[in-house]
Amino acid sequence: MNDEIIYNAEIDCVGLYCPMPIAMTKEEIDKLKIGEILKIEADDPAAEEDIKAWAKRTGHEIIKFEKQGTILTFFIKKMK
Repeated sequence: MNDEIIYNAEIDCVGLYCPMPIAMTKEEIDKLKIGEILKIEADDPAAEEDIKAWAKRTGHEIIKFEKQGTILTFFIKKMK
């Protein structure tokens, strides 16, 4: 079974630190239509909490979160 998520846009925040992953996520999600999915990769340990809190605050849904070594991968669905 293939559980790969089809996403509409992707940003690479690896090597960037707060507040860049959040700033880039916000900028990119603003370009998407409702229901579209943004993939974010980051390696800033703070990004896990930051992006989860940002999604909750802004009403977007994290449909998948993965951690592989130092790489954090988020799939966020634009909800509004």
